Amino acid sequence: MSTPDSETPLLEKPVASSLDDTIERCIGSFGWAQLIQAVVVSFAWVFDAQQTFISVFTNREPAWHCINETCNKGFNRCGGGGMSNSSWAWDEPVWTSIVSEWNLECVGTIVAGLPTSSFFMGCLVGGLVLATLADSSLGRKNMLVLSCLIMSLATILTVFSPNIWVYSALRFIAGFGRASIGTCALVLATEVVGKKWRGEVGIIGFFCFTLGFLSLPAIAYISRASSWKTLYIWTSAPALFYSVLIHFMIHESPRWLFVQGRKEEAIKTLRSISNRSTSSSTNLSFIHLSDFSIEQETWNVDMYSAMKVLWEKRWAFQRLSAVMIVGTGIGVVYYGMPLNLDSLSFNLYLSVTLNALSELPASLIAFFLIGRLNRRSSMLVFTTLSGLCCVIIACLSITRVGFRGLEIGVELVSFFSACTAFNVLLIYSLELFPTCVRNSALSMVRQAIVLGGVLSPMLVAAGRRNKGVLSYGVFGLMIGCCGLFVACLPETKGGTFCDTMDEQEHKEIVGTCHSDDQVNC
Repeated sequence: MSTPDSETPLLEKPVASSLDDTIERCIGSFGWAQLIQAVVVSFAWVFDAQQTFISVFTNREPAWHCINETCNKGFNRCGGGGMSNSSWAWDEPVWTSIVSEWNLECVGTIVAGLPTSSFFMGCLVGGLVLATLADSSLGRKNMLVLSCLIMSLATILTVFSPNIWVYSALRFIAGFGRASIGTCALVLATEVVGKKWRGEVGIIGFFCFTLGFLSLPAIAYISRASSWKTLYIWTSAPALFYSVLIHFMIHESPRWLFVQGRKEEAIKTLRSISNRSTSSSTNLSFIHLSDFSIEQETWNVDMYSAMKVLWEKRWAFQRLSAVMIVGTGIGVVYYGMPLNLDSLSFNLYLSVTLNALSELPASLIAFFLIGRLNRRSSMLVFTTLSGLCCVIIACLSITRVGFRGLEIGVELVSFFSACTAFNVLLIYSLELFPTCVRNSALSMVRQAIVLGGVLSPMLVAAGRRNKGVLSYGVFGLMIGCCGLFVACLPETKGGTFCDTMDEQEHKEIVGTCHSDDQVNC
């Protein structure tokens, strides 16, 4: 005779809990092997950050000075005022920047901003082309290797650029490869640990991104008298070596292997990790195929099927639309702030360093508080604070009230808030979608953030004529208004990962998966 107790497991035993339970029961929620994999995989963010912000130094316009009486600093060097090219000179050697080496000071804002825009356009195209490969045919590991390889090779070839057109094309290719690095690294690192530590493991990548960002002004300052090509060499060579390293050192995600129906490989991966991370008392010989009920999704047959399902499922489309809108607003500020630092009349190396350092407390907050933070309310607070600070900077520029210390201080608060919102948004996005489409969904969110990066150089160029009034004002409105869309999203704090779309829908119907004390949802 059946009883309620005997029927409950039939209704509530899902695929995700069996996978979660197996990982935590057999290899622990977090062990040494998982820590090593998470750190090595997350280190890809270092090279991601370097290539994202390298144009701040390689594409800058150096200071110049007059060399004879026909020159006047108040005159326009690009026509009018009677100034000739022979009446002024750069303060630094011409090879320190592409602007001085290729005489780009008078080409106009569109051409001058083309390399940076090309990089972010490459990120957009690369995200659309490569987004679902990590969920379908290639997997997380192979996609990460391929992305790092494309980015590093294109960066190395950049040093041979004869003009801005070839340079921009190679930056486009580098951006194309870079598009899926952060996504694959984040997903691959978090899918091999238990739910208790997923948020903290995800933050490791943010620390690595901060390390890469912080290393840029140091490398640029050391090589400030050298060619801009030196900066590309110093950042691309280690990335190339890293691509080879992760190919031989890192395991594929067992979750992805299960979703693809490759159960034997998944179990082999679990055993490999557990042999190094658990005590000898754990008998992993009892892991068998029969322990898992997960089946390969029948729709997951080509690289764009994941995107098709995200589009067709109403709940998935609504979630994806909301997080992408929020991501666009965050991206405008996150990428636009470093590009707009020269409008503050502050030392470039110092201001970039301070901005990079502000990512550290942002990552620390996410690392230590991600388990306690409500996703929706924290996103709303940080996006609103960042927007208000941007508007304050614009007001200070209009009224000419304040001093450099006040401006850079408010700018740092705004950038810090945007960084924290960026970090929380990625963790939030991980929790909103199941394994079978998680990488694709997260890629689209990052694409939306990159779209903000495409827009920000245009806003920065438009705001240079009025000391950043326009750019900072638009920055504030964008992130503030877009941040309101988090109200359309469900709270995911304390929930468990799902692995299939059916399971995710089952969780929504049952309505018990977001409970902090729920084990089998």
